[in-house]
Amino acid sequence: MTKTALVTGGNRGIGEAITRKLIADGYQVAITSRDGSGPDEAFKVKADLNDPVSLDAAVLEIENNLGPIQILVANAGVTNDQLLLRMTDEDFENVVATNLTGTFRVVKRSIKSMLKSKFGRIVMIGSVVGSIGSPGQVNYSASKSGLVGMARSITQELGGKNITANVVAPGFINTDMTAALPEETQANYKSRIPAGRFAEPEEVAATVSFLVGEDASYISGAIIPVDGGLGMGH
Repeated sequence: MTKTALVTGGNRGIGEAITRKLIADGYQVAITSRDGSGPDEAFKVKADLNDPVSLDAAVLEIENNLGPIQILVANAGVTNDQLLLRMTDEDFENVVATNLTGTFRVVKRSIKSMLKSKFGRIVMIGSVVGSIGSPGQVNYSASKSGLVGMARSITQELGGKNITANVVAPGFINTDMTAALPEETQANYKSRIPAGRFAEPEEVAATVSFLVGEDASYISGAIIPVDGGLGMGH
């Protein structure tokens, strides 16, 4: 029976690459986004992770149309970079609300279906800065670091139920955002990466594809870096 996967924020960038990879792998893939856009082959639903009512409705719509969610890729996230002295309480809270609390909400709403199916794969998209930090990203780094504790606690609670929870931690990825950076800035970033280049979104997607499959059933509570060696040792 074809398994159903949900990718939050699956309409662009890394999320879109993950969506396309899982579709190619043969899964039924639903995606959530704030505007309801995404690849034609995906089942698209509007949802705001900061709105519990919106999320309840989205999960219900997905499961009514595709069946129980057995694979969850919690990818949706935001940034709002500011140096600590300039960062407001709201700047911090809004990023944590989407990246950490929003992930909790969608995991909580998917877990019952995984338990009933006796199969579950949860992959949270973290970041190398969740381990090594980054100037101007106290909020973002904290939110991504928190995913590690979440995944490991889920592993402790549900590891015996054929449910795994892992964090994929990308480094610098070739996206529209990195492409817009000045060449000098890009060169500076690349000089810090042992691999000497940015990753492609498809490289992150391939890692997710492995983790949600049967061959990764004994991997849980792990941080899988896709960062060219940038965060090694952390």
